[in-house]
Amino acid sequence: MPLHAATAFLFFNKGGITQNLIHGLKYKKKKNNGLFLGSLFGNDLSKSELFKDADLLIPVPLHPKKQQKRGYNQSELIARGMETSMNAKLNTTILKRVVFTKSQTKKSRFERWENVKDIFHWESPEELKGKHIILVDDVITTGATMEACLQHLIEIPDVKISVAAIAYSQV
Repeated sequence: MPLHAATAFLFFNKGGITQNLIHGLKYKKKKNNGLFLGSLFGNDLSKSELFKDADLLIPVPLHPKKQQKRGYNQSELIARGMETSMNAKLNTTILKRVVFTKSQTKKSRFERWENVKDIFHWESPEELKGKHIILVDDVITTGATMEACLQHLIEIPDVKISVAAIAYSQV
């Protein structure tokens, strides 16, 4: 995937503080974890030559069923926090998750890709022409979800694509 830049704010260690913060956000309704971490992350990115010119923050969407069950999208909360300290604007409507999938936590790299390869749809991607977008997620493990989100964007002229996650985890 031809990316302009990619980054993660923290390293996800099993049993570590990053896992506790992210699991609190995802499974214990601690929404402020996402807003707070996103704000810190956005502050760092706003000082980076690679990210300070970003136009849009696009969170990886949840399937509507999963979002309804959880009550919110953790990646959207992170992006909302980032928006408070960056010049980029949040867009939650241009990228949709159209297929429900099970959790990826126990899947191999190939199984992760198979699980997500055709589950996202871009609404009006031509609106991204000439823009620098940052796709935002909570944790990057293999990159399969990010790759699935971005696979159609490379066809848009002059789009600059970056990815940012609160944490990076090894499989």
